[in-house]
Amino acid sequence: MSAFDLDRVRAAFPALALSDDGAPRAYLDAPAGTQVASRVLDRMRKAMVDCCANDGGVFRTSMQSEGLMFEAHRAAADFLGAASFGEIVFGLNTSSLLFSFSRMLSRSWRPGDNIVLSRMDHDANVSPWLIAAQERGVQVRWLDFDPESFRYVYEGLDVLVDGRTRLVACNHASNLLGTVNDARRVVEAARSVGAVSVVDGVQSAPHMAIDVQAIGCDLFACSPYKFFGPHAGLLYVRQQLLDRLEPLKVRPAPDEAPWRFAPGTPSFEAQAGVTGAIEHIAWLGEAFGGAPADAPLRQRIEAGWRASGEHEAGLMRRFLAGLRAIPGVKLYGLGGDNELGDRVPTFSFTLPGVSAKEAVGRLAARNIFAWAGSFYAHEVAHRLCVDQHGVVRIGLAHYTSPGEVDRAIAACAEMAG
Repeated sequence: MSAFDLDRVRAAFPALALSDDGAPRAYLDAPAGTQVASRVLDRMRKAMVDCCANDGGVFRTSMQSEGLMFEAHRAAADFLGAASFGEIVFGLNTSSLLFSFSRMLSRSWRPGDNIVLSRMDHDANVSPWLIAAQERGVQVRWLDFDPESFRYVYEGLDVLVDGRTRLVACNHASNLLGTVNDARRVVEAARSVGAVSVVDGVQSAPHMAIDVQAIGCDLFACSPYKFFGPHAGLLYVRQQLLDRLEPLKVRPAPDEAPWRFAPGTPSFEAQAGVTGAIEHIAWLGEAFGGAPADAPLRQRIEAGWRASGEHEAGLMRRFLAGLRAIPGVKLYGLGGDNELGDRVPTFSFTLPGVSAKEAVGRLAARNIFAWAGSFYAHEVAHRLCVDQHGVVRIGLAHYTSPGEVDRAIAACAEMAG
């Protein structure tokens, strides 16, 4: 392995070179959407210039569009550890994909059945199932989390999941707390009674290698614009489940993958951009993770996450140390250096005497970009009693520098003082 060359990594993101009135930008808003890698832009431009056409034709640009669509599905399968590209579905975003699949999955639900949802989830993995349950007359049960430890109360699964459970939904990592959950344990509870399992991986996919077969889930959702790519949604669906579902599609659409469950004509340029984002992670594996350039894509992806993960761990230690030194700060999430392996670099907190909205406004005045609110984590915010005023959220990525962490900590310390 080579040393993680941050200057070289940052050079791969054109937006990181921008400044405003001489003030460099600090993009600490990664949980809501990361900056875009150059490979993504190159891929998207090529798709929109060299082969801007719909698929299904016999002429050159149409066949090229179809080719990049298959290429994107294969790359996404490697990225998620899927068995085949036929288990990959692209869409506008995670929310629209889960709403679509909630229509298909709930067709077999009957009164007396139940579903299990999580108090820790983004509402994209809650509301689609709530609406479907209401329409089908199905009971909703809740997997809670401990507001002190910020972890799921796994012991409750034995009571929540039974023979009438039809679906169990959870997240892999929280977009407010940063907790990385034992999704496999939740999935195994669902599988033990034949229930469908849905895992929201939007916050984990930008920071670690995902292996959907190891997790064992039926559905796994993530958002490419949160792992250095374009605005799009990406969904893994286990083949055995796909075979059972009646797709929502127009009648002339093909019945085979990747068209069968695609919600209309895809954004070919966005799919090409996703390929570019995955190639960026593979490049990290080649440049800093010791993976040969001719190694299989999955091997290079895993090496890339190992290399970037070490850098992010250092950033997390630095940020938490700085945050702990601020009197009166309240962190919502795991705060120990020995817990870094159980969280992603997403930090939600409040400062004494300063509202979250005011705090991010002051950060923005210093060209430090962060968020305030509850970030669609409706159940989490309500459980923690922060839904009225919200929290400050700062999120780091592998392109974040130690200096940017220090800038944010210094600004927060000044506000608290």
